[in-house]
Amino acid sequence: MDEAAIGRRGIVMTGLIAGLTLATTRVEAQVIHTDATGLVTGEIRLPVADGAIPAYYARPEGAGPFPIVLVIEEIFGVHEYIRDVCRRLAHQGYLAVAPELYARIADLSKMSDVRRIIQDVIMKAPDAQVLSDLDAAAAWAAAHGGDAARLAVTGFCRGGRDVWLYAAHNPALRAAVAWYGPIAGATNAIQPRTAGDVAAELKCPLLGLYGGQDQSIKVADVEAAAARARAAGRDVQIVVYPDAPHGFHADYRPSYRAADAKDGWRRMLAFFAADGVAGG
Repeated sequence: MDEAAIGRRGIVMTGLIAGLTLATTRVEAQVIHTDATGLVTGEIRLPVADGAIPAYYARPEGAGPFPIVLVIEEIFGVHEYIRDVCRRLAHQGYLAVAPELYARIADLSKMSDVRRIIQDVIMKAPDAQVLSDLDAAAAWAAAHGGDAARLAVTGFCRGGRDVWLYAAHNPALRAAVAWYGPIAGATNAIQPRTAGDVAAELKCPLLGLYGGQDQSIKVADVEAAAARARAAGRDVQIVVYPDAPHGFHADYRPSYRAADAKDGWRRMLAFFAADGVAGG
């Protein structure tokens, strides 16, 4: 395990969640388990502006450099599902890093009430801090076998929203893929802009993967954001799976739709490759 030996002042979570999140009523039988054969994986202390936060990484064995994918968690923390996504990407030739973006606010390993997670954790995370932490993850990856010139980002649920924001923030990105990321919503002093608000400022091509039956995200909002981006000369592609609900890639939940998840994954890898971030 590669670990940065720096302080953890002000960090509530000093380690990642063991297993899957408690914030699900049941774990489905179709959970995907990706082994680490041929990979280098581990939990690290990721150096950030105010100390260190836990993060998980996975990459192929060997010297690299490997293209980098930042993996942005759902609202449930960097639990086993997110770690497995990192290993899946590593098997495709990427160095994947997933920082625990909410480590300063609460211990998500002990939280089971989704409403409390949203109100007490997610809505208290400043966007500027999230973006800074993602910058730190990209810097760490570049210093540990990653290729800074081949940088991409993907994220799920709330992490999908953050994909839009990060794609408008970091000019070094080559590609971004948002899985059912919220587009609209309330704003405040620490979360001043929505994904839709930054659509015209994207610094790289973006692929959005959305569910037609998602009760929390309106397809019309997604298409409007994409239209604003295209009007500004940005490359945005949107795929809507007509029968898919929110969370259709999350194989540990009832929302999982295997065919749509598989197709979205294929599209994501092809999108990365088309924009110069191919693994392997």
